[in-house]
Amino acid sequence: MGLYIGIAVLILIVGLIAFIASRPGTFRIERSARIDAPRDLVFSIINDFHQWERWSPYDKRDPNMKKSFEGLSEGPGAVYSWNGNNEVGEGRMTILESKPGQLVSMKLEFFRPFKGTNEVNFKLAPFDGGTRVSWIMDGKYNFMTKAIGLIMNMDKMIGNDFEQGLANLDTVAQAETQELGRHA
Repeated sequence: MGLYIGIAVLILIVGLIAFIASRPGTFRIERSARIDAPRDLVFSIINDFHQWERWSPYDKRDPNMKKSFEGLSEGPGAVYSWNGNNEVGEGRMTILESKPGQLVSMKLEFFRPFKGTNEVNFKLAPFDGGTRVSWIMDGKYNFMTKAIGLIMNMDKMIGNDFEQGLANLDTVAQAETQELGRHA
């Protein structure tokens, strides 16, 4: 009897491993929002890592997070590194490409709690008197992240963060637009 139970457990484990391995190997998470501010202003906020603490949902999760900046202050070559609690982990972002008013493209590297490298793009376009911003992350799943994806909806979890970040970005950009209007 014990032998049959052992064989059944082994078959279940092999089946689960095969199922996890067969899951998609890539992902895309994308959220878009209308920002009530000019494209050039929105671009300047995204393109400068020193401004991210004003709107990034991740910066707000660990007020004691250690941050460092390398290279240029903004645009291609700018680097932002962080090391924080278990919720934000440790990683680094590097701006690879900037097209004023159109695009900020980055390499996003995670070191902890899981290692991974993703591509992040912020695409900007004129929209209804403001700016339409799309926050997009593309990456690859490894076996462990495929397994975690069985119990956690990564699109919803990270997508909610993107939605919050875009709402924060809208608030910051509107305040800056109003401030600029007062000084014009």
